[in-house]
Amino acid sequence: MKSGPLKTEPLWGRLMIAGGAFTGALAISLSAYATHGPSLMGSSPLMVQTALHFLQIHSLGLILVGVLGLLRPRDIRLILAGGLFVSGCVCFSANILIRAWLDIQTFKALIPWGGTSFILGWLALSLAFLRKVKPPQVSESGDQTH
Repeated sequence: MKSGPLKTEPLWGRLMIAGGAFTGALAISLSAYATHGPSLMGSSPLMVQTALHFLQIHSLGLILVGVLGLLRPRDIRLILAGGLFVSGCVCFSANILIRAWLDIQTFKALIPWGGTSFILGWLALSLAFLRKVKPPQVSESGDQTH
């Protein structure tokens, strides 16, 4: 039985790509809502604009991490980068938007953690490509070993 490409691709890579595409669409939809929707209750328009801008940028970051993860499925730094981007989207962007439109202040203290997650995510992505990747070793019989 022949396995298709989806069986060999890591689930986490596909989830990052799908999640990035979804959050990208969500960011555009919420931007339209911010422009035409009700007044803001818990935040300034600049904070909302920043939250949406960061959500858009990190949607692309998630897609990038997912695509790179398809090429390097065992790279823990890529998995970490994706997780940190997701954490930042929730703790920073979603938190600000919830404060702005629902006036829920409960998780306000998580906003700096979200920003930090974004920064650490980019650093993890950088580290993933600074380390030296060893090519597969070839045995005397010509077989590749790991």
